[in-house]
Amino acid sequence: MTRTPSLALVTLLAVVLTAVAFVVGSAEPGHAEDYREPPAVVKRIVDAPPSPSFALDPTGTRALLVARTSHPPVADLARPLWRLGGYRLDPSTNGRHGPRSSVGLTILEIAERWERPITLPDDADIGSPVWNKDGTMVAFTLTTEDGIALWVADATTARARRLTDPSLNAALGAAFRWMPDGRRLICAFVDPEREDAPEPPREPEGPVIQESTGRKAPVRTYQDLLRNETDARRFEWIGTSQPALVDARSGERRDLPHLPPAIYRRLDPSPDGQWLLVSRTTRPFSYSVPAYRFPEVIATVRLDGQERVEIAKPGLREEIPIGGVETGARGFRWRPDRDATLLYLEALDGGDPKREVEHRDRLVARDAPFRGTPREIYRTEHRFRGIDFLASGRGQVLIGEYDRDRRWTRTWLTHIDERGDEPRLVWDRSVQDRYGDPGRAMQTLDARGRTVLRVEDGALLLTGSGATPDGDRPFLDRLDLATLTTERVWVCEGERYETVAGLLGDGTLLTRHETRTEPPNYWARDLESGEREPITRFVDPAPELAGVEGELVTYERDDGVPLSATLYLPPGHQEGERLPLVVWAYPLEYNDRSTAGQVRGSPYRFTRPRGTSHLFLLTQGYAVMDRAAMPVIGDPETVNDTFVKQIVGSAQAAIDFAVERGVADRDRVAVGGHSYGAFMTANLLAHCDLFRAGIARSGAYNRTLTPFGFQSERRTFWEAKDTYFKVSPFMHADRIDEPMLMIHGEIDNNSGTFPMQSRRMYHAIKGNGGHARLVMLPHESHGYRGRESVLHVLAEMIDWLDEHVKNAKPRPAPEAKPAPETTPAPEPKKPVRQAW
Repeated sequence: MTRTPSLALVTLLAVVLTAVAFVVGSAEPGHAEDYREPPAVVKRIVDAPPSPSFALDPTGTRALLVARTSHPPVADLARPLWRLGGYRLDPSTNGRHGPRSSVGLTILEIAERWERPITLPDDADIGSPVWNKDGTMVAFTLTTEDGIALWVADATTARARRLTDPSLNAALGAAFRWMPDGRRLICAFVDPEREDAPEPPREPEGPVIQESTGRKAPVRTYQDLLRNETDARRFEWIGTSQPALVDARSGERRDLPHLPPAIYRRLDPSPDGQWLLVSRTTRPFSYSVPAYRFPEVIATVRLDGQERVEIAKPGLREEIPIGGVETGARGFRWRPDRDATLLYLEALDGGDPKREVEHRDRLVARDAPFRGTPREIYRTEHRFRGIDFLASGRGQVLIGEYDRDRRWTRTWLTHIDERGDEPRLVWDRSVQDRYGDPGRAMQTLDARGRTVLRVEDGALLLTGSGATPDGDRPFLDRLDLATLTTERVWVCEGERYETVAGLLGDGTLLTRHETRTEPPNYWARDLESGEREPITRFVDPAPELAGVEGELVTYERDDGVPLSATLYLPPGHQEGERLPLVVWAYPLEYNDRSTAGQVRGSPYRFTRPRGTSHLFLLTQGYAVMDRAAMPVIGDPETVNDTFVKQIVGSAQAAIDFAVERGVADRDRVAVGGHSYGAFMTANLLAHCDLFRAGIARSGAYNRTLTPFGFQSERRTFWEAKDTYFKVSPFMHADRIDEPMLMIHGEIDNNSGTFPMQSRRMYHAIKGNGGHARLVMLPHESHGYRGRESVLHVLAEMIDWLDEHVKNAKPRPAPEAKPAPETTPAPEPKKPVRQAW
């Protein structure tokens, strides 16, 4: 019989275990090792340069090919780093902290199929390439050791030149943006009058103090927040910028004296180019929330400086309900089909998603010169999800709303300028229903460079992944705006995976095409004749994996829920050969079985592992079940009450399938995952004996350290103490008797996955006599980017699985472990079906 622990005892045990782990961890000597490398075949694939990225110009006649590096050295990650207000900043460049990734630019003339490289300095560090509205120029930044400069390239000649010295400020917002004329750019520059960067005082000026005043202020576990007054001064120092206009032809710079240096997070020109929508951050700052919740002044400012109107002044936003929105005005944007009309939202439920109201949001508008009262133009029953203007320019829009309780969305077609116009319902569906996903409307740029929905002969063009029980079949549909009926124009058929990437200038379809044996390339497809022709000819960067194919497989959980995965077998696998198997997964929550069991992915994708991908294990003789479905089904408010039971059932079903298929050895199966997948991995090792070992990367294991919710959990720790305890593998570390490899970046900034999570989990396992290995990666965050780090992670994974799975001796029949008398007695760990 299962005994349920009291909430008081659960809480006390959580505190005691955390304290014990801390003491054990404090006494544990650490040691450093040299970086290791995986087998040569893996190293060659990792070092192979990726194919260039492809950016179509607004006219559909040219494309920009952006060459990228595979992985930068860790030394690039070790540059100066300031962690301020949720940002990671490099004070030496006044930009975001991060390694060099884009290294070359090439103009591709699509009709002629010929390329012209853009000559740039050696070791170019390229950022933010953006086409102007007519595709004649592309602007981008180049970062050097001491700053960021603005460059522009002529698309006809492929010649580039520097427009500014390296003094752009790219710390908090965009460093530049094209003006509507397509000739000038609004830029943010470093304050020319600023002094040297603030340094911490040699002696503390006093304690750091925070105080609550009796008002609820729940916050997620944000990282990189301000910690003290020195951080606050540094945030002001690096975030303060001077706006200016720069002519893309002459390079002439014109400062805007009516916009003095300040912490500008947004400088957005109106469609007619006469106004700027300005967002300026002000004190008081916060030690509890990121900078986007600091106080702001939202204003519209004429470019000539003659008028300035304050639109809103939101204060410090520490009290937003979990899953809710701020009160007051939010979501500011220009209306693209008017010269200068500002749109924004106001919550009608106090921002609280749990409050029952007739309408949750209203959309309002203010016209230049912004002196009048805002006029309401639309109300939504549920939370406003977005507005898209159609290219017709007559005020016709698509408006979306989201029902949090049902995870449901509705999309309406309406004319916001016509009071008598009755909105027409276009789509009414579950956001989790992939089979019923109608796709997204294709976009284009209007004459002033604003993004709108493309309209062709009275219809929208819709593109989507086309999920089916047999896998994804991307499509192009035509939605008639008069009848709201849909016509299928094109669908991917045959043993290929081909997605819509845009429309070319001559009206042909641009697609991205790949097969199991052909790497992704861009093609021009004539929809009338059916003829198609390649535009790019990117080659296979990793021929070592030729012959590896992913098979989309389906199976069923014991409770009848259909599941799916992509099964990969190593090159040269012989029929009937049983292999060591790795199940790699990431749990997802669903409201119902029908959507939880839908198939994801395609069997016709090209296999190209990148970074620290588990698919590299294919080169070492492992079978891999990739994206093995781990659905957790139930009411959104209580779904995690059965988290453990459901993931154990899904894991059992995956292994049963692979064994019955004849490709897996039941006694040599490992499980792995990243982030929430690591959380899943630790839980599976704690609550079942299906696996010989596990790999958990960048995970969180103690949910009392994320007390205001995690993933899609809506309850706080104090509202669901029992569930937080049950799903926290840290609380069950004494039951983990399979080897677990944990890997974590030392400066992980993902919400909830503090590096401390892995350190404490390691010490909890070690303190209880379990087998664990903890690898902390210097200068790495939630994902791992440095070449040395990537190679080391792959070496660790391969060696761990070789020792504990592939070459492991058969294990004896398991025996149930008695629960300690000092803790609530859980259900026996065996058989595997039993869990909390």
